[in-house]
Amino acid sequence: MGETLMGETVRLSIYRFDPERDDEPRMQDFEAPVTRRGMKLLDALNYIKWNVDGTLSFRRSCGEGVCGSDGMNINGVNGLACITDVAGLKQPIRVRPLPGMRVIRDLVVDTSHFFEQYRFIKPWLRTEAPAPEHERPQTPAERAELDGFYECILCACCTTSCPSWWWNGERFLGPATLLQADRWIRDSRDEATGERLDALEDAFRLYRCHQIMNCMEACPKGLNPTRAIDHIKRLLLLRKS
Repeated sequence: MGETLMGETVRLSIYRFDPERDDEPRMQDFEAPVTRRGMKLLDALNYIKWNVDGTLSFRRSCGEGVCGSDGMNINGVNGLACITDVAGLKQPIRVRPLPGMRVIRDLVVDTSHFFEQYRFIKPWLRTEAPAPEHERPQTPAERAELDGFYECILCACCTTSCPSWWWNGERFLGPATLLQADRWIRDSRDEATGERLDALEDAFRLYRCHQIMNCMEACPKGLNPTRAIDHIKRLLLLRKS
């Protein structure tokens, strides 16, 4: 499919499931008009909810690829609806919830466990030294070490694309959490590197990553969680040598 034009319609097949009412999920077909050039999938979902079926449930907030709330599976690949162009997508566009998570309703999934894992790595600056009067300085080179890590928006697209997390999600921390862990390990201002590595040195928490690299394809920010995981593994190896 090429560029969609004003006046055309896009066809969607959307996952529907309400655990309180439905015995099993189903796919439901919809159509939405192209309302503007560069129309996004979120525009189509909003049209359906506001004009066709108000019971359709999905998360969204900023609409600009910043909040990460509208992660979903789009034609078999995880992504953010708000930055996914409908042009070029094979129709009907098959929209499903992020895999590997319990469905609350339709495209809304339970992210509780995902954020519990994120909290496990203590994602804040940990220091022993007294707080300075103004700020904790970094050189430009030290700050540059965080590029490619701090941009993560915790949309869970990478983690829910990872087969190792599907199979071992109760213990394997997953790509997003491990990328965030490396972000704090790399931070020159943090003074808890040893404790952070101790917490990650586990056969399941870290080493269930088998470098399938689905995470890299799914990340809407173009980040590389596999690189972060490899960095943590190297640090643990160097610590033993």
